[in-house]
Amino acid sequence: MKASEVNLLKFIRKSPQFVIPIYQRNYSWNEVQCRQLWRDLMLAGSNDGINAHFIGAIVYVERALSTVASQEALLVIDGQQRLTTSTLLIAALAKHFEENRLEEILESFSARKLKNYYLLNPDESGERHYKLLLSEADRETMLALLREAPLPAESSTRVLENFKLFQSLIVENANKLEAICKGLSKLVIVEVALDRSQDNPQLIFESMNSTGLELSQADLIRNFILMGLEPRLQTELYTSYWRPMEKAFGQAAYTSHFDAFMRHYLTTKTGEIPNVRQVYLAFKSYAQRFKGNVSDLVAEIHSFATYYCAMALDAEKDYNLNQAFRDLRELKVDVSYPFLLDVYHDYRNGLLELPDVIKVVRLVESYVFRRAICSFPTNSLNKTFSQMSRTLDKSRYLESLQASFMMQPSYRRFPSDAEFERDFKVRDLYNFRSRSYWLRRLENHGRRERVMVEDYTIEHILPQNPDISSTWKAELGKDWQSVHQTYLHTLGNLTLSAYNSEYSDRPFAIKRDQIKDKDGNSVGLAFSPLKLNQGLGQVQVWNEISIKARADRLAAESTKVWGAPELKQEVLDTFRPPAPVVPAHIYTIEDHPNLSPGPIQDLFFMLRKSILSLDPAVTEEFWKVYVAYKAETNFVDVVPQTKALRLSINVPFHEIEDPKNACIDVSNLGRWGNGDVELKISGLDDLPYAMGMIRQAFDRQMGSTADMET
Repeated sequence: MKASEVNLLKFIRKSPQFVIPIYQRNYSWNEVQCRQLWRDLMLAGSNDGINAHFIGAIVYVERALSTVASQEALLVIDGQQRLTTSTLLIAALAKHFEENRLEEILESFSARKLKNYYLLNPDESGERHYKLLLSEADRETMLALLREAPLPAESSTRVLENFKLFQSLIVENANKLEAICKGLSKLVIVEVALDRSQDNPQLIFESMNSTGLELSQADLIRNFILMGLEPRLQTELYTSYWRPMEKAFGQAAYTSHFDAFMRHYLTTKTGEIPNVRQVYLAFKSYAQRFKGNVSDLVAEIHSFATYYCAMALDAEKDYNLNQAFRDLRELKVDVSYPFLLDVYHDYRNGLLELPDVIKVVRLVESYVFRRAICSFPTNSLNKTFSQMSRTLDKSRYLESLQASFMMQPSYRRFPSDAEFERDFKVRDLYNFRSRSYWLRRLENHGRRERVMVEDYTIEHILPQNPDISSTWKAELGKDWQSVHQTYLHTLGNLTLSAYNSEYSDRPFAIKRDQIKDKDGNSVGLAFSPLKLNQGLGQVQVWNEISIKARADRLAAESTKVWGAPELKQEVLDTFRPPAPVVPAHIYTIEDHPNLSPGPIQDLFFMLRKSILSLDPAVTEEFWKVYVAYKAETNFVDVVPQTKALRLSINVPFHEIEDPKNACIDVSNLGRWGNGDVELKISGLDDLPYAMGMIRQAFDRQMGSTADMET
């Protein structure tokens, strides 16, 4: 490697051509970064005391060995954002000179020289004519600007927006043209030339972006896969697989979608959920274990990306399956995607028929929605879906999935019809995050012609206004305040209407059949075409009894909309694992002499209470030497000692966040208990810090995430 400080304009002028390799990310600087460069440039250009302004490094390697007769293009490993932005600024400046027929300012600043020194190779033709060739997503837009030709149909948003930004900044500062040129001439970079025979571009690239601030996980992964390949294979894989994937995700949101997709993909393939900030590292580990060549890996990623687009980006072609995916998306439970990616893969490979895929998606939807209505904890959903595919007998796909749901432990269970109906009737559904979702699903269930719920608004039959009329008070009875408070936002009192403003706070009898539209047509609730309003025309009084009756009817209907898995007992039994072996001796607290009455027993009881209150999923088991606390499996084991409690915390030592450095790495030591982290506590003052360590192990095991909020 050879590094040297050099003037940016001189560097561009002496270089034959810069090529952004196809594995590099797209141009991504936005207005904030461009304006910062502009401010720095203007400050340097306006101040004679500033001789130079450093803007960063440009790292490159020659595409091939140069000769005296032929200089090869330079492949830019790092610094394409600075180089591209500088090129756009120079192009905008050249256009300003040309359009305003300006004479040369300073040395080298004229339309002709700006173009021929820094934008073009005037004596070359074809692609060699241009000083900078961007990667495929941005190339045609940049070339169109330089040629002053029509823009391509799919223009690069960033390239075009930043070019226009620099044009406007130059026009705004037209009276400071000399300062602009001076500032541009003072920009300095560090030129880093790599030796093809000795330097590893990938390692250098990673080290220069080790903070993860500049490059997304998607950028790092693409570079890791493509950078080391020979050019022909590199181009083939990018053109056939990677570029179509970028287009499918969309130019504006490629990075965010790809990062999310890759996390789900890796969870699908490994069963482990990568940390959101370590997706690239998890991918490298997976790629190194992948059984196949790089072409097989890229082809697999492309296939699963196609599945992801079908589920998450509305790309599914089949109407019914697409509608099922839309409904699931509205619940915002992305943690189900690792499981559904595997399901879709099995569908594409003939293990599942289309109707069965729809049933699977609907079953997942029901599971998630029922649990949300019943206020079940959501922090186990990550683990549930990351492991589910591995538990299925795919020769009996649907039965196996239903059995899996039916045999989930209590904290993961699929709520029964009785639980779901009970909670659906009393839940505050107006302030439920997905209220348009549940209303639409109830209304359209069983309909062949769907109702566009978006055309309606939510109507409170009993009005929201707490200052209700005397007619309403009389109708509700002497406990009208309690009825209003209890039932206002619940299932029985909510419906849909296109005449919300006409209904207003009017009495029920008027809302029911006395409202007319501007043409004199009756549009009261009794005349509504919506299923949700069926039966309201026969209700005489709207009070607690009628609200509860309607809630009963709709809740019973809801168990069909969000169905539960059903298997005959003899079929379910075929999926049950063998009963666990019962130990010969059942251990209790009495088997631990160090937990006899005294300070250590008091400390243990306080610790025990704190651990068990973490989540309903936590269980306690006494063993001969230690006490185990489990969710999925042991996350902390407590070994009672004479003067302390020794905690064995089940987290890799390198992952524990221990600001006090109180934990010990016991990964290579023989210890009772599960885990690589040991922590001793001897008094109540140690308890809060210890619970912070224990909580990390619990969250890691449960994949604790706010999967769904209400």
